Amino acid sequence: MSSRDSSIKKPRPEGTKPELKGKRILVIEDSPVVGPFTVDMLGELGCEVLGPAPNMASARELMEAGGFDGALVDVHIRGERVFPLCEMLEAKGVPFVFTSGYADWQMPEKWQERPRLQKPYTLDQIEQALRALFD
Repeated sequence: MSSRDSSIKKPRPEGTKPELKGKRILVIEDSPVVGPFTVDMLGELGCEVLGPAPNMASARELMEAGGFDGALVDVHIRGERVFPLCEMLEAKGVPFVFTSGYADWQMPEKWQERPRLQKPYTLDQIEQALRALFD
């Protein structure tokens, strides 16, 4: 089998879940409590973590470097909305989940249907959201 053949996506058997182990997940999160907590939970799921990026500049740097499969993106980073970063993720074809501790999820219409995690979230909620991204 050539290396090209190994990149062909094989169908998953019915009832199995997408594998999270080894998935590289970018975390864009400015909270000094939530960021490390999220990194730890992703580690428990077998993910490799980039970040957490605590501000827009570091998030852009990590995004430009690439090499990640998906992202968890806090809607508000240091008082700024993250939608320009979401445009970058979309342009790169990278799936992502929004996170927020605010009850108010005012979102531009374009992003209304994106998956969301309400803080505080649990390990099971992160796992479910990521599996849905890669399903």
